[in-house]
Amino acid sequence: MADLLAEYTSRFQQQEREIKSLSVEIEKLKNPETLGPPSYMEELREENSKLKYRLNILKRSLQEEQSECSQSMININQRLQEVFGNAIRAAYPDLENPPLAVTPNQQPKFGDYQFNSAMAMAQMMKAKGQKVNPREIAETVMKNIPDNDIIQKLEIAGPGFINIHLKKDFVSKLLTNLLRNGVKPPAVEAKKKVVVDFSSPNIAKEMHVGHLRSTIIGDSMCRLFEFLGHDVLRLNHVGDWGTQFGMLIAHLQDKFPDYLTVSPPIGDLQGFYKESKKRFDNEEDFKKRAYQCVVRLQSKEPEFIKAWNLICDVSRQGVEDV
Repeated sequence: MADLLAEYTSRFQQQEREIKSLSVEIEKLKNPETLGPPSYMEELREENSKLKYRLNILKRSLQEEQSECSQSMININQRLQEVFGNAIRAAYPDLENPPLAVTPNQQPKFGDYQFNSAMAMAQMMKAKGQKVNPREIAETVMKNIPDNDIIQKLEIAGPGFINIHLKKDFVSKLLTNLLRNGVKPPAVEAKKKVVVDFSSPNIAKEMHVGHLRSTIIGDSMCRLFEFLGHDVLRLNHVGDWGTQFGMLIAHLQDKFPDYLTVSPPIGDLQGFYKESKKRFDNEEDFKKRAYQCVVRLQSKEPEFIKAWNLICDVSRQGVEDV
């Protein structure tokens, strides 16, 4: 609705400029009584009246919507940026992409928030050959801010800052809503399926601080997305088809030849991995057999798939213990 309001505001301002231009032309004509205004001027006036009417309706609807104390928490800074953004566009419609900076006031005695764009706007206008004092810009912006339910008082300070004082009733409603309903996420336009891939510890290797950091960050992100209402899938990849599995399976076959029927008592998987790596580096026959195991694993032969699952299960258990 805010985009629609901006569109109608822009169209309304364009119509106003055209009407003023036509009015000046008519006044300059020698015989305005006989010639009369152009026929399309009346059409512009009529369309302008319609736009005014629709613009006022949209403004009221938007204000009512924003005024409702819903369970979603209100972003004060965002609301203030909307108010000042509309004021800048109304005051300086020809200024393209004007800067917009509204920040919490560093000194509460001067107000709750502060508008800091006047100086940057003055620089932009100076580059176009227009010398305007930042305080004058701040005054013009202030004049174009309509009555609203959030701002109590505005004051110009320094070279062109605008100190913003919030209405006590507005703040009171926010605090009451917070106390009654707790912290609530902002409204989400559309809930999404979010996949977060994190941690992914290596099979048969000890977890290190990098895995722990990734786990904490990843889980925190998942909680935030869930708090916003999204459908979150935690993806923690464990297991691959690389050479290390060929080493482990070949070593498993040698050390526990009956692993298909009796679960191998691998208590120290890290030690088990080191043993297989040592053999892989020093025994040429073992290395060749390890490569063959990788090929047969990738071919999904049942006994190799079972060996892969056994090693993954032992590794997962170690990760869970950590």
